[in-house]
Amino acid sequence: VQLVESGGGLVQPGGSLRLSCSASGFTFSMYLMSWYRQAPGKERELVALITSAGGNTNYADSVKGRFTIPRRNAKNTVYLQMNSLKPEDTAVYYCSAQRGYAYSVDYWGQGTQVTVSS
Repeated sequence: VQLVESGGGLVQPGGSLRLSCSASGFTFSMYLMSWYRQAPGKERELVALITSAGGNTNYADSVKGRFTIPRRNAKNTVYLQMNSLKPEDTAVYYCSAQRGYAYSVDYWGQGTQVTVSS
């Protein structure tokens, strides 16, 4: 099983980034997918999630209206589109997979660094 994130980097405030998470080794289309982030000295927090068929999404209040979490089951990939980035969005971003709302996370990616700074 692998979850491989990509797309992180350095961006100026107000800019955009799109993170990708490519999955393999499990039936991606049957899993709820999430993005978490962890800033230095802080706990890991849930940023966004999307159900297996893509019918439902949820977002942290801090990113609502700025981030979206589309998925492409045919490509075994989930994305995090981040717009209007702020310095407080700086963190390591992780994708995760779980069987449903009632389950804990089954798989984690290795993380990708996002730094928002001028």
